[in-house]
Amino acid sequence: MNEIKLRWLFMGSLINNIAVSTVWPLTTVYMHDALGKSLTEVGIILFLYSASNVLGNYIGGKLFDHHNRYILTILGIIFSILVSAGLIFFNGWPAYPIGLVLFGFSTGWNLTMINSLGTTVKMKSGRFIFNMLYLAQNVGVVFGTMAVGILYPIGISSVFLLSTIILIIYGINAILTYNKSASIHPSIKKVNKKRVKLPKPNLIIIMTFFVSLALIWIVYEQWVSNMSVYITGMGIPMSMYSLLWTLNAFLLVVFQLIINWLAKYYDNLYFQIYFGIIFIGLSFFTLIFMHSYLGFVISMIILTLGETSVIPAIPALVNELTPITVKGKYQGLTNAWASIGKAIGPLVGGIVIDISSYQLLFISSFAVCLITVVISFSIIKILRE
Repeated sequence: MNEIKLRWLFMGSLINNIAVSTVWPLTTVYMHDALGKSLTEVGIILFLYSASNVLGNYIGGKLFDHHNRYILTILGIIFSILVSAGLIFFNGWPAYPIGLVLFGFSTGWNLTMINSLGTTVKMKSGRFIFNMLYLAQNVGVVFGTMAVGILYPIGISSVFLLSTIILIIYGINAILTYNKSASIHPSIKKVNKKRVKLPKPNLIIIMTFFVSLALIWIVYEQWVSNMSVYITGMGIPMSMYSLLWTLNAFLLVVFQLIINWLAKYYDNLYFQIYFGIIFIGLSFFTLIFMHSYLGFVISMIILTLGETSVIPAIPALVNELTPITVKGKYQGLTNAWASIGKAIGPLVGGIVIDISSYQLLFISSFAVCLITVVISFSIIKILRE
């Protein structure tokens, strides 16, 4: 069969996510402690990183539909290798943030190419393909965060050396296995789609959960960015903070299997969404009282359960509420709203911490989750009556 085999896409997703997850866990603590920048400044840089990641996703996706996917994929990998290699030698100020933003663009591009190439594989069902790519991403996070904990004490250059090496391996994999005519050439068929207007209740429900998704990611990003400074500031080494994300990635796979099993007997996406948001909020509520590493482990377990429940459920619900002719559009909007939350989350959190305290951040995050559930539940209840 002249199409890319799923195992090579799985490997590409795995390696790309190892590279990504060797960078983001250390960014906040490195810029704050080593480069002496405030959390607000760090938040601005992380905002630009996320924005460039979104731009890479968007441009890569647009080009994917009209140009040679193989060439686009290889170009993206080469660019990411060059940026990562540059950061080995130039990781001071302002070289580090500039490199970080460029790295965000390239990894966003690479991820879009992998997921888009997944749509060209016909030997397996779409659901199976994207479940496998999702699994590869989480396994990549396990290895990436584990590597950061080991290498960061040696020096940040060693982290980017690893990132460069594994991206080169990904490039070799892609060069040898992705050049398949069934997958690399865009379809020449053009389908004239009639303008589809969603029923008003469906549109309101979808928009409600789009806003909810952005708020969830604003809150969640505090764990990704500002918590590294909070935890290491207590004398806990960076390796132990990275280990929390290794635990997160492992539990994501375990909890996903459990939720998929429960869905056979009780399949209610609305309940799954509310449940997930509440548990993400509870992870911050526990942080108000937790001041030990064991406490952070408990909070991370609660966070991961919430994340596993809500993050896949919202795009699944959007899929149920949209007709086939506009599913791609609304799935794209789902990713866009999530990216908005990811982009502004570190900045919002950094400002709250700089003008007040971590305690206010934890209380605010819990309150945002609680209010989000109450408002979204009320809107959906009215619409479904």
